[in-house]
Amino acid sequence: MNSNVLQTPIVYLKGVGPNRAETLQSELGIHTYQDLINLFPNRYIDKTQYYKIGELQRTSSDIQIVGKIVNIKTVEQKKGKRLVAKFIDDTGEMELVWFRGQKWIRENLKLNIPYVIFGKVNWFNGTFSMPHPEMELWEDHEKGLKIYMQPVYPSTEKLANKGITNRVTNKLIQQLFLETKGRFKETLSPGLISELSLISKAEALFNIHFPKNQELLAKAQFRLKFEELFYIQLQLISKNLMHKQKIKGYNFDKVGTLFKTFYEQHLPFELTNAQKRVIKEIRADLGSNAQMNRLLQGDVGSGKTIVALMTMLLAIDNGFQACLMAPTEILANQHFMGIKDLLGNIGVNTALLTGSVKKSARKLIHEQLENGELHILIGTHALLEDKVAYNNLGLAIVDEQHRFGVAQRAKLWHKNDIPPHILVMTATPIPRTLAMSLYGDLDISTIDELPPGRKPIKTVHRYDSNRLKVFQFIRDEIKKGRQVYVVYPLIQESEALDYKDLMDGYESIARDFPMPDYQISIVHGKMKPADKDYEMERFVKGETQIMVATTVIEVGVNVPNASVMIIESAERFGLSQLHQLRGRVGRGADQSFCILMTGHKLSLDSKTRLETMVGTNDGFQIAEVDLKLRGPGDLMGTQQSGVLNLKIADIIKDNDILKTARYHALKILREDISLQKHPVILHAYTQLVKYKNIWNYIS
Repeated sequence: MNSNVLQTPIVYLKGVGPNRAETLQSELGIHTYQDLINLFPNRYIDKTQYYKIGELQRTSSDIQIVGKIVNIKTVEQKKGKRLVAKFIDDTGEMELVWFRGQKWIRENLKLNIPYVIFGKVNWFNGTFSMPHPEMELWEDHEKGLKIYMQPVYPSTEKLANKGITNRVTNKLIQQLFLETKGRFKETLSPGLISELSLISKAEALFNIHFPKNQELLAKAQFRLKFEELFYIQLQLISKNLMHKQKIKGYNFDKVGTLFKTFYEQHLPFELTNAQKRVIKEIRADLGSNAQMNRLLQGDVGSGKTIVALMTMLLAIDNGFQACLMAPTEILANQHFMGIKDLLGNIGVNTALLTGSVKKSARKLIHEQLENGELHILIGTHALLEDKVAYNNLGLAIVDEQHRFGVAQRAKLWHKNDIPPHILVMTATPIPRTLAMSLYGDLDISTIDELPPGRKPIKTVHRYDSNRLKVFQFIRDEIKKGRQVYVVYPLIQESEALDYKDLMDGYESIARDFPMPDYQISIVHGKMKPADKDYEMERFVKGETQIMVATTVIEVGVNVPNASVMIIESAERFGLSQLHQLRGRVGRGADQSFCILMTGHKLSLDSKTRLETMVGTNDGFQIAEVDLKLRGPGDLMGTQQSGVLNLKIADIIKDNDILKTARYHALKILREDISLQKHPVILHAYTQLVKYKNIWNYIS
């Protein structure tokens, strides 16, 4: 059919009109016929069977019955009135009841004419009744499209108030199918349809709205979910492959003196197999003549910094500079100190550039950067400023990349004539399904093992009633020379929330751990940066044994001597946050502990989070549970939500379909990157790029 018909404004569909059109636009984003056809049901009610009144059971389920109304009466009740109709068939009688809209209903009901009624059946005072049934004359029911599985569409309070009920939505979609005659353009190639035994696009759209049975519904759902995920994967993979073909990268073809010297003389421990594998993947990218665009993910403490440093040394050995950008001054500082310490005196000039760096020092950094004396620049957003000009930037590393917007990262591209190689790192493990959907255009490397000698952190859940025992445990650990974090969710008391807050907690800790025997640091987001740094420095140097803090230490100082993490009101934190906080300990050779403190009242989700934390240290397992609890949008933040604005597929439940879609997209593009041999897919893909949303064109 002519696809332009589907771009017809919804106001012109019979049964809509200006008022309904305005409501559909504001509430559901339905502007055109196209948008309405792609309003997919949330669930279905089985209407494959007509029940007899004599067969009814006391199950409170939704059913449909054919019968007649033989009389109508108004019944007075304590508050207001109710309208009651006697409804009969050849096996018995029941009541239909209305508590509102009675005048209009009474005027429109027809006696002794067959109706099909649908609704929930109740048993009351020895009689079956159906409150506010859906009703349709048998004559109209016979003429209309047979909807055996009743679709239930997304709705809002405003839609209901404006009279756009589920039944009205259904009627509008029926009208749309009648106007278009159900002819919808095919968007997948015959080969793909045949190989996967898919039903046609037209059949799929019809059966998603008007399925005759469960089997046809399942086929329609699979077809449309596959298609949605297939085109998203096609877009991501195509972008990646085209990127490698079109965007040249600097060729780092040699492994030079600095890399070898560091590897042989300065590496503090043997690299894990995972680290070796990742470095090999990165080296292959750097020598491919294409720009590297790689995501490096690894759990807290898995050794991403060593991999980043060795990659920077490869750049320097090949005559280039490198930069590392972190989201906070604390993290940038930590990277700077850690990398300087690792490099020792092998002749690599490294500098730190953040908002706190004084003007005189900043001037020197700019000069050395431009004349090439400075090899590695580590810093925050300050690295993106226009006045930060490099002599020859060949590698840009972005840490905790989800905290930076796409536009910010893109600024790094323009810091040299040919874009530098890009390595983005994250300590937030991303489930494979999510990574395939969000970062399908990046190559992904994963460090999935911890360095040798690291003992798994022991995690326990304790209730507030066990606090005295927990305090005794803290004393015992401090006696051994260890340090302790105590983290709170709030800075000041919130009347609405009955949770421990930081200041109250600090006073409690100070009472139980008095000076001069114990020294306590306190850190929170409302402190001045200088005060915060001073308190953190005291803890890093071991001058204080206890650090009372909010989540500002989630990414921050690396204190190998800190072996205990107490998280107060742990039920208030998300899983990934709990896991990140736990990762602040366990960085030395000693056994470390994480104690999750809560009250006794816990929601089901809170219990699941706590059990998961106690049960595993594996960040990827934790991320999978987090994805199921919170959903992809919440997990990734707003800047990625557009990628996952899925109409019908669910990347958690439809994991297998996603894998199938990715496999076929990859296979097709590897054989035919321009899609010339797949004209149907090429046409659909061209429209996708044009409209930025597959459901804008796919019908």
